[in-house]
Amino acid sequence: MNEEFVTIARVQKTQGRIGEVFAELFTDFPELFAERHQLFVAPERGERRALELEDHWFHKGGVVLKFQGIETISDAETLLRSEVQIPKQDRAPLEEGATYVSDLVGCELFEIRGTETRKVGAVADVDFTAGEAPLLVVKGDREYLIPYVEGFVRSSDFSAKRIEMALPEGLLDVDAPLSKAERERQKAEADEARSAGEEKRRNR
Repeated sequence: MNEEFVTIARVQKTQGRIGEVFAELFTDFPELFAERHQLFVAPERGERRALELEDHWFHKGGVVLKFQGIETISDAETLLRSEVQIPKQDRAPLEEGATYVSDLVGCELFEIRGTETRKVGAVADVDFTAGEAPLLVVKGDREYLIPYVEGFVRSSDFSAKRIEMALPEGLLDVDAPLSKAERERQKAEADEARSAGEEKRRNR
């Protein structure tokens, strides 16, 4: 069985004169770079390879990485656009109720309404910028933005890449922009579902 990897950063440009590179962060645990002595670099074309991390520091919202054996600007240029990865089993442990983004992306999402099940589409991305609840970016017959809150989730099987959710009425059926009243109603329902999920965790 092939080992699975997850991406924690992507190299954007060279940095400095002795082989450093600047990378965009794709992890909520950047502090763990201090504990990661070996990372894997996957180029756009070619084989993934292991590199020893000599040093790192955070800069302008990203991270500067210095790898052993990457000593010049020319060396660093060979890493441009590469994904910096770790084995999936080395991911940081999560608190109860939390989910890895890499587990969500690629899942098929189904809406549960009564006894009926409707396939909505596949999770292409997760947007954390829209508010307290992250939004699943789901590609189906069109693009849907669906709040990912525990109160909506009925079941999830990440090994089977399947998520089932019970969603507020009308969330998937309106193509036109929502009215202010509809946005407020859906926000209230999302807040209520999130609060119910938090209360459920406290009572476990």
